[in-house]
This record gives sequence, C-alpha cells and structure tokens, in this order.
Amino acid sequence: MSRKNKTYWITGASSGIGKALALELLSQGNKVILSSRNETELNKVKQESKYPNNAKILPLDLAKHNKFKAIVPQAIALFDEIDVLIHNGGISQRSLAKDTILEVDKRIMEVNYFGTIALTKAILPYFIERKKGHFVVITSVVGKIGTPLRSSYAASKHALHGFFDSLRAEVHNDNIKVTLICPGFVQTNVSKNALIGDGSTQNTMDKATANGLKPEIVAKKISKAIDKQKEEIIIGGLKEKFSVLLKRFYPKLLSRLVRKISVT
Repeated sequence: MSRKNKTYWITGASSGIGKALALELLSQGNKVILSSRNETELNKVKQESKYPNNAKILPLDLAKHNKFKAIVPQAIALFDEIDVLIHNGGISQRSLAKDTILEVDKRIMEVNYFGTIALTKAILPYFIERKKGHFVVITSVVGKIGTPLRSSYAASKHALHGFFDSLRAEVHNDNIKVTLICPGFVQTNVSKNALIGDGSTQNTMDKATANGLKPEIVAKKISKAIDKQKEEIIIGGLKEKFSVLLKRFYPKLLSRLVRKISVT
C-alpha cells in the first residue's frame, strides 16, 4: 500500500503524535480526517498543513461509543473512502495503584480501550466489504511492559495488544492489516494531561517526557511502518528497546531495574 493518495482517519489529531502524524501524511499528498474533542485545535492543525484542502475535521469523543455507528458513515462521506484508521486518541496516568480511585481505572479503560475497539467495530464491516483496510494502533512501550505510576494506563495498552493481535488473525483473509505502534517517551503533553489518583490532571511535564523523541521524528517512523505494513514496532531510545528485550528473555532482571529507574 503506497502512502500517497490514501485517505487516513486519525483520532487524537489535535496535538502531539496525532498532530505530527497528520501533518506528515498530508505533506505526502494524502487526504486526512482529523478527529479529537478539540475542534479549535483541529482547525489549527488543518491550517498548519501545506495542503489544508486535503484535511477534513470530524470532532469525536472516544468516550461516547454510542455515536460511532453514525459517525463512521459521516467520516467515509468526507472523502468517499477511508483506507487507514489510526487509533491515537487516549489519556495517560501518573499515580500509584494504591492511591488511584476505581473511577480513574474505569475512565482510562473507557477511552483507551473501549473507545478504540468500539470505533474499530463500527468501521470493520466497511473494511470487510471492501476487502481492504488498515488499523494502526498507537499503544505504548507500556503495552509490552508495566512500570510504576502507570497501572491503569499499562492495563489499557496491554488490552489493546490482546484485542488487535486476535483481530489481525481474524481478518487476514479479508486483506485487512493491523499495525501496533509502541512509542517510548515522546515530547508531547501526555504527562500534563495524565490523570492522577483522584481523577484530576497532573498539569506538569515529566522530565522523561520532556527529554523524549520529537513528535515529528516519531511521525516519520510511524509513516514508514504503515507503508511497510509492519505488524508491530517499538519507537524509542535504547532504554525502551532494551526493556522490551529484557521482558522477553530476562523478566526478573527487568523487574529489578524497573523498580529503580525513573519513569517520570
């Protein structure tokens, strides 16, 4: 599948990785549907693009699952087709499990997991009918390993891996692809917007996040992974990539290291 002249639908497109990825795909001559709750910021992304006429805005709240069946036809009608759905929207967490009220766990799962799979199920019949389509899921390195202060967030990302690995096998004969993207630390507002134990937002930037990869670099790597139809990639520094390998081959050693390293 060539990256050019395709139609992409991106959730969480108003900032961070979603914004950078939208601008990257638009710069290649693709059409892009921009979705998030923040319509004002989506308009800014559209105007920042070299080809604003190739971008359409479709406000979307991932927590409102009951609206997705109606939204999918609206999305398709914007450019008469959708080739790739990029699941990027979500919220993070910065709190110890013992200090996190259950409503926070529910909120994170409601958006990150149920919102993502609900939108997937809403558009899946369209992809099956066409006998082509591509789901790209921005999960996280913590979708592979768990770290302190991320119990609910890591659980939601692990759940996405389980769902989409299963879905990939189910839709193979329908020529539908699934790509899981696992970024490490990226310079976005994810830590500022993260929920703490009582459900309020952290409102501060983690040092590790501030020192992470630039979103534009991550966007280029994601674009290449989509083009190559990769099943799964890790995007991060040596620490993140090494941690995933340790989890596979030396899990006890990783457990000891995770207890000591700074994850904020």
